[in-house]
Amino acid sequence: MGLCLTLLFPQSTLAAQEIKPFIRGSYQQIVASQQGKPFILNFWSLSCGYCRVELDMLKKLTRKYPRLDLVLVSTDTPEEENQVSATLAKYSLGKAEAWVFADSYTERLRFEIDKKWQGELPRTYFFSAKGGVTAVSGKVAQKEVEHWIKEQYSSH
Repeated sequence: MGLCLTLLFPQSTLAAQEIKPFIRGSYQQIVASQQGKPFILNFWSLSCGYCRVELDMLKKLTRKYPRLDLVLVSTDTPEEENQVSATLAKYSLGKAEAWVFADSYTERLRFEIDKKWQGELPRTYFFSAKGGVTAVSGKVAQKEVEHWIKEQYSSH
């Protein structure tokens, strides 16, 4: 039976990436689960061109720095989960923790994440192992991200 399923459905279909619903409290859950570790939290959308450029850069960086902890949150809707999953697969970001906004009141989610965030994308947060956070709106230069990675992971 297992062989029949494998023949009927490609492996990528059987092992679809888990995408968690991002609701009130999810941000705190993510931060708590990463406590004491450096990580990058990136907010993106299917309709954001710069987000795709940044996803491609993050793909390259996760290959170059396999220890990099990356959390990706799509600001799209749960109804678009298949497209979100396909996009993450396209950029080979299946090992990243993935979430999708699952609250129709997105302003409340953004306010919970960062009171200053107005919804511009991409939005990236760099969390240091010591708990410091740097927020960047718009496309981030790969050189800057690599500098941050080297700085954070050199002591680990």
